[in-house]
Amino acid sequence: MSRSWVNSAERIGADLHLVLAGTGSRRAALAQALREAIQEGRLAAGVRLPPYRSLAADLGIARNTAADAYAELVAEGWLTARQGSGTRVAERAAPARALRAPAGAPTGPAAPAHNLAQGRPDASSFPRTAWATSARRALTAAPHDAFGPGDPQGRVELRTALADYLARVRGVRTSPERIVICAGFSDALRLLFGGGVLRGPLAVEAYGLAFHRALLSAEGVRTVPLGMDGLGTRTEELRGRRDVRSVLLTPAHQFPVGGPLSAARRGAAVDWARARGGVVIEDDYDGEFRYDREPIGAVQALDPDHVLYVGSAAKSVSPALRLGWMVLPERLVAPVLAAKGLRERWTGVVDQLTFADLIASGAYDRHVRQMRQRYRDRRGRLVAALAEHAPHIEVTGIAAGLHAVLRLPPGTETAAVDAASLLGLGLDGLAGFRHPDTAEALFDGLVVGYAAPPDHAYAAALDALCTILPPVQRRASSRCQTGLSK
Repeated sequence: MSRSWVNSAERIGADLHLVLAGTGSRRAALAQALREAIQEGRLAAGVRLPPYRSLAADLGIARNTAADAYAELVAEGWLTARQGSGTRVAERAAPARALRAPAGAPTGPAAPAHNLAQGRPDASSFPRTAWATSARRALTAAPHDAFGPGDPQGRVELRTALADYLARVRGVRTSPERIVICAGFSDALRLLFGGGVLRGPLAVEAYGLAFHRALLSAEGVRTVPLGMDGLGTRTEELRGRRDVRSVLLTPAHQFPVGGPLSAARRGAAVDWARARGGVVIEDDYDGEFRYDREPIGAVQALDPDHVLYVGSAAKSVSPALRLGWMVLPERLVAPVLAAKGLRERWTGVVDQLTFADLIASGAYDRHVRQMRQRYRDRRGRLVAALAEHAPHIEVTGIAAGLHAVLRLPPGTETAAVDAASLLGLGLDGLAGFRHPDTAEALFDGLVVGYAAPPDHAYAAALDALCTILPPVQRRASSRCQTGLSK
């Protein structure tokens, strides 16, 4: 390919594959071919078309024929034409129909029109400038051995920064020697159970991520659900489980129902682990984002020898980093490193060094404070919209985190989830998080994330949410205004 051809292609627009079918006029055939290319997604919004003279020469038709077809599609709104910018495909919400994949071909989930799915931070708020500054500074200061074979435990710069940060912010009691860097919470589970560091059965909360249960099942680990009520997970039930030696909890903000684990039940879990010689796995998935009261400290501080603390940068910075950490009882450090072993499971050194500098420089604290305010405002808009349009719906679990739970009238959850799907509204029903061995449901509900939508799309997402909620029923007296105190 010659340079002159490339420059010419950039100047005159994209090459097109068009078939002019039918027995009618060539103008009508060209216009229809272009409409179909746009409808099917082969011509995306913003793509610059070749000048009508070039297209006419390529297709062997008259220049006026191509010019008239362009003008027709501009008038219909399919194309835009501006002086100096050429003719482009107009911005459209989505192709009218998508190309069908071949039978048996793998397909991914379609992106929802309104994304209120839980567990997703605001991707547009990634701290690009601060991250780039820390990356430059960290790379300049890094010793040469940072780019050698490395340490499966993780860079000492990051472990040191985390030990100081977690002690200051979450009350975690540790040292850099007891921290192991991993690729996030799921990676931690694979290392702990797939690597044989811990063995099942594993006690879990009655509501949690089905993905985690499936991951554990794939490693041959049976999960045993513990009941839940208004005080959180019933950790006292552990005393009757002689087959269990570890328990997985989300004590700061139960996922997904919300609410902290009571002090008595925190103590009961730690007492059980001591007596049993077991371990509490503490998933602190959104510990930085507490809005209405002082942050609740980590359970790990009660007994660092029997509580294994896991955190990550997925909610606070970005899940794309694949950056997490385990704060381990001393006796588990060597087994975890043996399980980690292969270099392919290590997190990239450059990201580790950059994140260490982000923490040490104070930029991470500033970013978290900004995001805490941003998410608090988002939460407030959600509660206000529901107070106005669906005051009979109770909002719970909103003192912390990136999602809320809407408590629905009994028997209405399935219909609400189906209505959301038809409307292109991405959210989850509470039933999807219930452990299959939990016979009794807490209540019908929707799990609504308020972090992911961009600012310009959030109002429309809230409008869509309000339209799929069930209407008021008799005896429905709880109002969502009370949710802020929960």
